[in-house]
Amino acid sequence: MRLMRGMLVWMALNCCAWWTPPAAADAPSTLPLTECRLEHPLHLTSIPARCGSLRVPLDPDHPAKEGTIDLQVAVVPALNRRSTAAPLFLLAGGPGQSAIQVYVSLSSTFARINRNHAIVLMDQRGTGQSSLLACEYPEDWQLPDDLIPALRKATADCIAKLGPRARFYTTSIAVRDLNDMRAALGYDQIDLYGGSYGTRVAELYMRRYPAHVQAVILDGVTYPQQAIGVETPQDGERALNLIVARCMQTADCAANYPQLPDELAGLLQKFGPQKTKVTIDDPSSGLPLEIDFNRRVLNTALRLLSYSSTQASLLPALIHEAAHGKLRPLAAQSVMSMRQISDQLANGMQYTVLCSEDEPFFAGKINRAEMAKTYQGTDMVDALHEICALWPKGPVDENLHAPLNSDIPTLLLSGEADPVTPPVDAERAAAGLTRHRHLILKGEGHGQLNIGCMPTLAADFLDNPVPDKLDVSCLDGHMPQPFFLSMTGPSP
Repeated sequence: MRLMRGMLVWMALNCCAWWTPPAAADAPSTLPLTECRLEHPLHLTSIPARCGSLRVPLDPDHPAKEGTIDLQVAVVPALNRRSTAAPLFLLAGGPGQSAIQVYVSLSSTFARINRNHAIVLMDQRGTGQSSLLACEYPEDWQLPDDLIPALRKATADCIAKLGPRARFYTTSIAVRDLNDMRAALGYDQIDLYGGSYGTRVAELYMRRYPAHVQAVILDGVTYPQQAIGVETPQDGERALNLIVARCMQTADCAANYPQLPDELAGLLQKFGPQKTKVTIDDPSSGLPLEIDFNRRVLNTALRLLSYSSTQASLLPALIHEAAHGKLRPLAAQSVMSMRQISDQLANGMQYTVLCSEDEPFFAGKINRAEMAKTYQGTDMVDALHEICALWPKGPVDENLHAPLNSDIPTLLLSGEADPVTPPVDAERAAAGLTRHRHLILKGEGHGQLNIGCMPTLAADFLDNPVPDKLDVSCLDGHMPQPFFLSMTGPSP
């Protein structure tokens, strides 16, 4: 989950026979779909699908008042054309990611699921091709030391561009869209996969439309009572400490970087008050790019490189190099990571969600003294306060943050070292789920579906949604990515 461009950036059975779910009493689709192809942004793959759009009111409570928007959808048919399994709706994270873009980047991860399940990709309102809600914000290295005036101006300009319609992009309205899309496609029961913020969407759908849900996978879990942002600095600190500790507990990493904790502490101390000009090769253009390497750039690198064990495998080497005056590799990773995430997220939609559903609940939950002890500090909540002071607020279900009680079969996935949705969040979400299984992957970060044998486990669960019967023995030997012992890679 990410708040601002850069600095505030934010898944073998135990029985002998294969179990097939009962056929759902589907109705005929009323939504015309046409043959299409889903293209990877780098043209790495092209996926055949059937595409269409559903026109819905901008304001469902006053449909004649505010006009309409079109919701883009793509359906990837199941490879097994005889399958009667429920389709899987992919609910993207962010807030602000496009479900279609996420799938195109991770299509191989869903290949095993797609054997028996159609994959339904609806860009949530405000994202992708569904009335995109996005604005330009300055990149971190372009911000002055006193960033609040620049943040206020960028936010005011964004609101002037988007207008009051921006308030109609909350989760509560999006879940109504999701159910309208389900009905228009003629499905009675569906499966849900929610990643990160998408778990909030899935949880609200489970609460509001339980009769239409067969099974759910929650990956990188937010719990319903959570106000996103309150715990993020502490969660990020915990994850970074786990990564450093794992290095020190791994013989070759500890031998290569015996002073890693002190080197990290030295960088955090130095780049509190100080900054240094650094020239790197722009990751986009290849041209020289001069930036101020300061606390924000350092913190962004530490946070975003903590998101997966693959990225975290670079951290000891990058911290060591930076501690010895070689800042360019860490600066380049910071810039590249910021841009990659910023390019994926519709920040206007994100601010509508966070300013309507989360920031109003900060009062009494923010411990600034504890936040100040973390490497991220209070920057994120301070910036969000400024944005939300200006941002239009939208409708929110009264019970959005109430505990969820459900008997829908649910598989919860967590990474041990997740910097934004740690395993304890999934445990809190699971407290009211009577039929669930929680899997925690050792050393991993945010999002588990594409790791190791998890794609097969997820498919097995959806084919036979009985959590207690899921054979997870393939995870017994799981290990996170090994650390780089130099800038050329890990030990052979």
